[in-house]
Amino acid sequence: MNGSATRFAILLRGVNVGGVTVKMADLRAVLQSLGLLEVQTLLASGNAVVTSVLEPAVLKDTVEHALRTEFGYEAWVIVLPMARVAELAETVPYAADDPAVHAYVTFSSDPAILDELLDVGAAGGQEQVRLGPEAMAWTARKGLTLDSALSKATGKLRYKSATTTRNLRTLRKIAGAG
Repeated sequence: MNGSATRFAILLRGVNVGGVTVKMADLRAVLQSLGLLEVQTLLASGNAVVTSVLEPAVLKDTVEHALRTEFGYEAWVIVLPMARVAELAETVPYAADDPAVHAYVTFSSDPAILDELLDVGAAGGQEQVRLGPEAMAWTARKGLTLDSALSKATGKLRYKSATTTRNLRTLRKIAGAG
């Protein structure tokens, strides 16, 4: 424990897609049962904002274990201080409302994984930029996201346990909940 409470974003990987259904009310109840405070869930894509005295790595392990136990799936989460989420949301150099292009941010608990993904994106001609050790921003033409090099790569087993992606509009909503 670090002794002082910090506001964190918890970003779940792969919920409410691919047969894994987690109702946000149920997610909120599980997080509250862990002793987390000021628990908010946002949208239906597996986003929560909580207050905790736990260090980020301990919070990550605690939440993943609870989700695996409660919902019976291989749960992975990214945990970031809300101040960092807000900073990253403002750093993205792409427009959130471009009528032709979606802007995304991929988060990782392993900076080396983001290095690999940047190489994959570059080889695929992906528009992308590294935002920091834990995040990269990229774009995909509307209607072609699932065909993009980065979308295909992050769906592979190698990357599932260490990454999750959010649309820039979603990321800004999360940042605004801090």
